[in-house]
Amino acid sequence: MSKISAHLPSSITPFSVISQIARRIRIVPLVVLLIATVPAWFLTEALAPQLVRAYTARVDLAIDRLPDENYETVLTRAEAAARSAAQRSFDQDILVTDVSIIVSVQNYGSIAPVLTLQVSRPEWRSRPDAQNWATYFKTARSLLFFEKEPTSNPVPAASSLSTPK
Repeated sequence: MSKISAHLPSSITPFSVISQIARRIRIVPLVVLLIATVPAWFLTEALAPQLVRAYTARVDLAIDRLPDENYETVLTRAEAAARSAAQRSFDQDILVTDVSIIVSVQNYGSIAPVLTLQVSRPEWRSRPDAQNWATYFKTARSLLFFEKEPTSNPVPAASSLSTPK
């Protein structure tokens, strides 16, 4: 008959000297790794700092035509609104490098863009004038029906006179 015996871990004689050396061998690289990472990170940041995250601010403005206002005064108000929006965008966030603004006008239910303003921060510092950096849409006047003004007094319908027979 054969005897089956299991080899128990407790039957292995531990070598205390070897196990202590093995434990130290595992701890030393871990300590070196932990201590070396912080100076290595500082060194990489000093040699190659991260780039500044700059971006373009985009603003969409909509203004309504006031009663008895012609296209030129609407355009003047649109330029003033674009100028203040550009200045506000640069003042609110120092990371904004460029501003892109679209101004739309609403006139009797029709809406159309009248101008777009695209300017960088250095350009705006040199000349903070909306007219210099604005692009005007030529078809906005006709799209907003400024060429033919709507009539405020409707034409009365022709009354039919009945003649007695």
